[in-house]
Amino acid sequence: MTFTVSQPQWSLDSQGPALGLCLLNHLGLIRISGEQGRSFIHGQVTADISSLANDAWCWGAHCDPKGRMLASFRAFSLGDALALMMPRSALEIDLPQLKKYAVFSKAELVDASGDWTLLGVMGSEAKAFVEAKFGPCDAALTALEQGAVIRDKARYILVLPKADAEALMAGSGQPLYDASAWQALEIRDGYPNLAANHANEYIPQMCNLQALDGISFTKGCYMGQETVARTHYRGGNKRALYVLSGTAATKVRLESTLEIAVEGGHRKAGNIIEVVQRDNQVLLTAVLANDTPADALLRLADDLGAELRPLPLPYSLEQA
Repeated sequence: MTFTVSQPQWSLDSQGPALGLCLLNHLGLIRISGEQGRSFIHGQVTADISSLANDAWCWGAHCDPKGRMLASFRAFSLGDALALMMPRSALEIDLPQLKKYAVFSKAELVDASGDWTLLGVMGSEAKAFVEAKFGPCDAALTALEQGAVIRDKARYILVLPKADAEALMAGSGQPLYDASAWQALEIRDGYPNLAANHANEYIPQMCNLQALDGISFTKGCYMGQETVARTHYRGGNKRALYVLSGTAATKVRLESTLEIAVEGGHRKAGNIIEVVQRDNQVLLTAVLANDTPADALLRLADDLGAELRPLPLPYSLEQA
C-alpha cells in the first residue's frame, strides 16, 4: 500500500483540524541493542540514558569532542532496544560517528528507519483517536506489542511496523498530511530539530536543549561534556534558539541567511534550523544572539521584503 499524502490547507496561524494524521518521513530512527547498548550511548550523549524509564522519553544531543552538536534527538525504549529519533539528514551524519566508538563496546547500532512508519496524531481529538486504537496512553511512552506510542503534550507519535501503519490509515477514514503540518507545531514549541547542514556548529545550549531537559549536568563524562559543562557553570553562551513568524515572497531554505534591522541598516543575525512555509506565510526556528529583542524585525538576505518577528518561547531559558 502507498500512502496518499495531502498538503495542509489551513493557515500557519491556526490550530489546524480537530484531528490530523501526519506522515513523519522527515524523521529517522537509530536502533541501539546489545549487552552494552544503553551504557555506550549514555557515555556519548548529553542525556541521562541510564536513568531513562521504560515509560518515558527524553531530548538529548550527540556532540563532537569540542561540544558542538552532530545531532539532537528523542531517546526512548523500543522493544528491548533503545531508539534515537532525529531528522534523517542528521542520522546520516551521526550514525557513522557513533559507530566509530561502538566497536569498543558490545553494542549494535543500525539505521532502523526503514523498519518503522512514524505517524503524528494532532488536534483536540488526538487523545480519543489514539486511545480508541491502543487503549490508555497516559504515560510519556506506551509500549506496544510491536512499536510504541510517544505522548508529547496533547500530541502523539506512533512508531508502528509498516503493515500496522497501513492498516490504521486504511481504517481511519482520515486524510494523511505531510510532515510540514507536524513541523509547524514543533517549531512553535521551540524544538531543536537540527538538520545535517548545521552539524558541528552549535553547542546544545545554543539550541535550548537545557530548557527541554536534554542535558544532564550530573551524569558524568560524555563526548563534548567539558565544553557543555563549562558553558553551564561559567556562562559565556551568547546564542539561543528563537521562533520567528512572518512573511516572505521567495522560498525560504535552511541555507537562507537571516538579517536583523539595526540602526542604520541591517546585519547578519543567524541561521535557520527548521522552517515551514505556506504561500507567503513563514514559521521557523533560528539560532540568534540571546539578547535579540522581543520586538526585533528580521528579513532574509535574499528576500529584502521579508518580515519576520520573534514569537514567545513556550519555556523559560532563565529557569533553565
